[in-house]
Amino acid sequence: MSDDYLDLLPDGAVVADGRGLVRAVNEVGRRMLGLPFDAEVAGRPLREVLTLRDRDGHGWVEVNQPLAGLGTRSGVPEQTWFLPDGSEALVAARIVRDSTAAPVRWVAVSLRSGRGRERLDRERSDLVATVAHELRSPLTGVKGFVQAMLNRWEKLSDEQKKLMLTTVNADSDRLSRLITELLDVARLDTGRLSIYPRPVDLGALVRRVVDSLATSTTRQLLVEETGALPEVVVDPDKITQVFTNLVENALRHGDGTVRVTLEPMVGNAPFPGVRVHVDDEGQGIDPEVRRRVFTKFWKHGVRGGSGLGLYLVYRLVRVNGGLVVVTDAPGGGARIVVELPSEPQPG
Repeated sequence: MSDDYLDLLPDGAVVADGRGLVRAVNEVGRRMLGLPFDAEVAGRPLREVLTLRDRDGHGWVEVNQPLAGLGTRSGVPEQTWFLPDGSEALVAARIVRDSTAAPVRWVAVSLRSGRGRERLDRERSDLVATVAHELRSPLTGVKGFVQAMLNRWEKLSDEQKKLMLTTVNADSDRLSRLITELLDVARLDTGRLSIYPRPVDLGALVRRVVDSLATSTTRQLLVEETGALPEVVVDPDKITQVFTNLVENALRHGDGTVRVTLEPMVGNAPFPGVRVHVDDEGQGIDPEVRRRVFTKFWKHGVRGGSGLGLYLVYRLVRVNGGLVVVTDAPGGGARIVVELPSEPQPG
């Protein structure tokens, strides 16, 4: 059997005949199994070439016995095995017979690197750790204040009760926003997020966001409009989430004024619409890390956050047909630029 076509495969491949003798190994398979490229493997027993081990040191052929078993057996399901260099591989096999009563004719084994699964496992672990940390903080506040009110209700003044309930309400809102973020991340990652675009007055939407956030900070929040703004065609709920995350991010990582500027897009703009600058007065974001800003779990500085806010900003702007980039604010700090279309765009 020629190896030429097998060498086109992205995964490792080993093919043996019904006697358990190897007939072909592709280049990826040789590399994964530590076989020299000039070594002759045709005619060698499969157990000598397929040097895979499980956690107990048993070999793949020894455990799975591909040439034995019932005549209806057509393959070996994907399993995790260790390569000679100690790394993991996902290994599966197909068993070929001319009929259910006939002996095995061919055994084709595929080997796929386990790095993708390791990366997925790490992302899942990061998500669990992030969710646990972000949920624990507001839940601790809620539980503490509720317990205090239950134990000391008669001794607390109305002002103290109001303060505690206001804090509980704020922490509940924080929990609700985090759960919404997690649900949206899951829907975006699986392509199941629904959006409902319609004409929106972006200036009014941004002012509502800023007015809402201004009640929970002593920092100065400014909104400016330069020129007549056209309506944009977006999902207002998702874009509200975008600017809520951006302004909260600017408040978290800056120490001075947060300035939001809206201007009509003219000239060499990629499409007609509105451009929005969100400027803070923090330390800014280094150019070499700006490409990572919109990735999942990216965090900047020491002020916490779930690491999902800017990831959601990027994805939600993109599904609404817009663009978003990071640059420097004129007065120092970071500037995040969002461009949204006034006509429907492919998301």
